[in-house]
Amino acid sequence: MNFRLLSRVLGIICLLIGGSMSFSLPFAFPVLANRTHLPAAEAMERDGIRGLVLSMAISMLIGAVLLVSGRGNRGKPLFRKEAMAVVGLSWVMATVLGALPYYLSGTEIAADQPITFIEAMFESQSGFSTTGATVLTDLENPTAVPHCILFWRSWTHFLGGLGIVVLFVAILGQGSAGKAMVRAEMPGPSKEGSMPRMQHTALVFAGIYCGLNAILTVIYMAEGMTLFDGLCHAFGTMATGGFSTYNRSLGGFDSPLIEYTTIVFMILAGTNFTLLYLALVGGPRRLIEDVEFQTFVGIIAGLSGCILFFGMRAGDVGFESLGQGFRNGLFQVVSVMTTTGYGTADFDRWNNFARGSLLVLMFIGGCAGSTGGGMKVIRHVLFYKILLREIELSYRPRVVRLVRIGGTTADDPAMLRGIMVYFCLILGIFIASWMLLVTFEPSSTWGYNGDVSVAAEDNTLDEKLLDCASAVAATLNNIGPGLGVVGATQNYAGFSQGAKFLFVWLMLLGRVEVFSVLVLIFPTFWRRT
Repeated sequence: MNFRLLSRVLGIICLLIGGSMSFSLPFAFPVLANRTHLPAAEAMERDGIRGLVLSMAISMLIGAVLLVSGRGNRGKPLFRKEAMAVVGLSWVMATVLGALPYYLSGTEIAADQPITFIEAMFESQSGFSTTGATVLTDLENPTAVPHCILFWRSWTHFLGGLGIVVLFVAILGQGSAGKAMVRAEMPGPSKEGSMPRMQHTALVFAGIYCGLNAILTVIYMAEGMTLFDGLCHAFGTMATGGFSTYNRSLGGFDSPLIEYTTIVFMILAGTNFTLLYLALVGGPRRLIEDVEFQTFVGIIAGLSGCILFFGMRAGDVGFESLGQGFRNGLFQVVSVMTTTGYGTADFDRWNNFARGSLLVLMFIGGCAGSTGGGMKVIRHVLFYKILLREIELSYRPRVVRLVRIGGTTADDPAMLRGIMVYFCLILGIFIASWMLLVTFEPSSTWGYNGDVSVAAEDNTLDEKLLDCASAVAATLNNIGPGLGVVGATQNYAGFSQGAKFLFVWLMLLGRVEVFSVLVLIFPTFWRRT
């Protein structure tokens, strides 16, 4: 491990993160933030500016120290181990540095309740990992959350959706090391048809991503949003993050037009960006014929129809009419499937089929090579085909059956083994985290402080089991909202500090897909040989 070279690269990334904080400063002024001139709000905005400037200074200082520590390594090759270390450590570093503006500005999670550093890390990681979970309870109160900090919150979505390392490679290249870093950060198995030069790949990805953000911002403004709201919600949509500037999320606009626009762009954000590029230069056929995209759209259509049917049958809130039921069901399926996490209805009040379906969707996610989180559609397709082959081999042991995707062979043993290992890892992390939360999270989170027998009668224990499971699933798969105490109209503020710290790591594991984080805890990984 070349620690000096690692220090130099991390120093540059640190400078990029610190410099990017400057984009939030203009939104402290009323003309851009579109807010009222309340004296208390003006004072809070000044605190926001101070917090951002101090955070920039700290980030720049740390970056400069790391650069000096890594001097003399300019132009040296970055090998696979260093590339994986850069990915894992850069995301840890982004979590800590991204927390500084919240903490140093005195942002409050509730009235007269300043944010703790762990809670600031939670909000920071939720933004960078595009999870969209939050501990802030009153986003519309300018005396609790400065608008410049609210913009920083959404800006972390933009940076995280693009990818810290993808941004770094797009700007500075890094050759073969860039290839290793992009592969370590980009979620899901690599797709056939990716451009051979990683800097070109990163630039194409960044170009499509930024272009869609700009287009969506203009559309949102045409549909009635301000520049501030349009930018923040475009970042949340295209990054599949889900941070909003309103307590009711997109439901606060009460606009079917905005909701349908968001549905279209969430689907685009959950689609493999390489396929979007190929469709752009070679026609939509390349996209339509892709097996993963077909499965992705098929799940959305099929499950939306089922939720509409059972919702109308059960008389759920928001399903009073066919049009409203269709829009609410489709929006929430797309929002959860793409791991965006926006809400327009309280789906936690829907029937058990709908709630259970949304919980299952959390473990599927978007397409590989998209900004969506989750386990990725292509992994589930391959997992299904592997299971079919193994079942057949149980009664026809001599048959030779290749795994095929869309007419091409996908029978690389290393890739298929990786699929199985990844499923086992996610299952293991989910179970271990769920048991930790169920065991150590106090029942006071559910408003209970008495006898266990009373809690059993009030179903508090059953609620705790389900709510903890959905909270772990929602953070590990970068969804954001879950069920119960973390439902569509709730947040994560009620959990203990220890639980919030656990969620920070789960969001990180979900975003960089486990391996680039897990290797950091192995001593052999850090050896020079």
